[in-house]
Amino acid sequence: QVQLVESGGGLVQAGASLRLSCAASGGSFSDYAVGWFRQTPGKTREFVGGISGNSGTWYFADSVKGRFTISMDNSKNTVYLRMNSLLREDTARYYCAAKSEPLSTVSRAYSYWGQGTQVAVSS
Repeated sequence: QVQLVESGGGLVQAGASLRLSCAASGGSFSDYAVGWFRQTPGKTREFVGGISGNSGTWYFADSVKGRFTISMDNSKNTVYLRMNSLLREDTARYYCAAKSEPLSTVSRAYSYWGQGTQVAVSS
């Protein structure tokens, strides 16, 4: 059973950067596709970006392309989401999730989820 724990959220001003971490136990990220999603109250969970543990390829939603990057540290079994040039509309609870390959943008395709970390961006 894979367990995921996110960290790194917080309150920042628009234009700032944050790095979220997703640490895994009970499994190796190199065997999974890892996605980051975000959700605000009353809205459905939205795909932000993801990375293939096998190939290292990544994919981002248009809303964050050019601002967010994703990386995987296999030695720490941790995936990072680096968020630059944050906007107010990036405010949400961010979740990481893992599934068997391949990477998917669909939240229901993911088997394992973390508890989320809150990101708030003020103007």
